[in-house]
Amino acid sequence: MDDVTREDIIKEAVENAKQEKAAKEAEKEAETVKEEAEETTEAKEQATEETEETEEASEEAAEESAEAEGGEGKEKKSFFKKKEKTDKNKELIEELQDKVKRQLAEFENFRNRTEKEKTQMYDMGARNVLEKILPVIDNFERGLATVPEDEAQGAFAEGMNMIYKQLLAELEKLGVTPIEAVGKEFDPNLHNAVMQVESEEYESGFVATEMQKGYLYRDAVLRHSMVGVVP
Repeated sequence: MDDVTREDIIKEAVENAKQEKAAKEAEKEAETVKEEAEETTEAKEQATEETEETEEASEEAAEESAEAEGGEGKEKKSFFKKKEKTDKNKELIEELQDKVKRQLAEFENFRNRTEKEKTQMYDMGARNVLEKILPVIDNFERGLATVPEDEAQGAFAEGMNMIYKQLLAELEKLGVTPIEAVGKEFDPNLHNAVMQVESEEYESGFVATEMQKGYLYRDAVLRHSMVGVVP
C-alpha cells in the first residue's frame, strides 16, 4: 500500500513537474508572444509616424513648389509690367523729343522769317527816306553848278560844298552810292535813256551825257540815272 502510494506520489510529482514545466514554457511563450505583439505594435506606430512625416514632408514640398511657382509667376508678371512701363516711357520720351525738335524748327523758321520781314521793312523805310533826300542832293549840285568861277573859292560856296560832301559821305555810310554813267555802256538795269546824243568821243550804245544822277542802295537801284545815249 505504501509502495503504491509512493509510486503514485512519484508519478504525481512527475506529472506535476511536467505540468509545471509546461506551464512555465507556456508562460514563457506567452511572454514571447506578448513581446512580439508589443514590438509589432511599436513597429506599426513607428511606421504610422514615418508615414505621417512623409505626408507632411510631401505637403510642405507641394506648398513650397506652389509658392515657388507663384513667386516665379509674380516675378514674370512684374518683369513684363516693368518692361511695358519702360517701353511706354521710351515712347513718351521720343514723342516729347520729336515735339521739341518740331517746335525748335518752327521757332527757327519764325525767327528767320521775322528777321527777313524786319530787314525788308527797314530797307523799305530807308528807301522811302533816301528817295526824298535825293532831290535835296540834286538841288545842292544845281546850286553849286551855278556859282561863278570867281566866287567858287568864297566862304559861302566853300561852306555849301562842304555840306554837300558831308551829306554824300553820310549817305555812303548808309549804303548809298552813285551810279557811274558817262562813258559807260548803256545798261537798262541802271540807266534810263531819255534822249539820243551825237558824240565823237563815245561809241554807239555808250552814255554820252547825264541829266540826273542815279544811285544804288545796297547794290539795288534806288534811282535810275537819266542819260543821253549815243545812237
